[in-house]
Amino acid sequence: MHKKDHTTAAAQQARRRPDDGLWETVKVIIQALLIAFVVRTFLFQPFNIPSASMYPTLKIGDYIFVSKLSYGYGKYSFNFSLGLGGREFISCCPIDFPGRIIFADTPKRGDVAVFKLPTDTNIDYIKRVIGLPGDTIQMRDGVLFINNQPVPKKRVEDYTELADGGDGPAVSQYEETLPNGVTFRVLDTDSNGSADNTEEYVVPEGHYFMMGDNRDNSQDSRYLSFVGYVPIENFVGRADIIFFSISPDASLLEVWRWPFVIRWNRLFKTL
Repeated sequence: MHKKDHTTAAAQQARRRPDDGLWETVKVIIQALLIAFVVRTFLFQPFNIPSASMYPTLKIGDYIFVSKLSYGYGKYSFNFSLGLGGREFISCCPIDFPGRIIFADTPKRGDVAVFKLPTDTNIDYIKRVIGLPGDTIQMRDGVLFINNQPVPKKRVEDYTELADGGDGPAVSQYEETLPNGVTFRVLDTDSNGSADNTEEYVVPEGHYFMMGDNRDNSQDSRYLSFVGYVPIENFVGRADIIFFSISPDASLLEVWRWPFVIRWNRLFKTL
């Protein structure tokens, strides 16, 4: 009798094992999803680049991680965004609370940052921080002036990658160095572009002046009625790293093409 009971119990335990294994798998998946949700909500949010306004720094098809903790949390820190087609990003559902909780730092000159478009906070933009609160900013004959001082601008080799594959028309490329020493490259597709000569802008307190690196193909703070000065509460975070990059004419779903369309030299490139 004892032996039979023991055999029956062993059989019941064996029958339970597949269910136990399934439940363990479900728990692992749930835990992984929770971790991903926490990381995305509070630490790093992924975005993809759908426009050419930040060439040569960021290309169409780049996927970046934005550090949400870099500038602290604000009104638009806990919304859900999707990098869709079109000029920039589409997002929704902000949590509405006033001001900003600063845990780390304020935006620094030269940072590449994601922010809510002041004239339509349903749209996320990504540009470079050029002007800080209280600065005067002006473009004169294509030269950037900050507080009436020209930003050093050195001619470098032409850029030919506006058309993916590196066979596009040659575009004049320059290296700029901001007053705090941050150096980056900008493009000048038109020597007499519509925003190469501007009025003098005075950045209000609590606001920032943002510009794209592709200077003649960027709607940015130079256009006051469209972008203008960006309030600190509109910042989502600082772009830190390119974690994936794919040719713009390829689809993420075409996994079999990845070896040929992934831009391997851009993976894990810091910004």
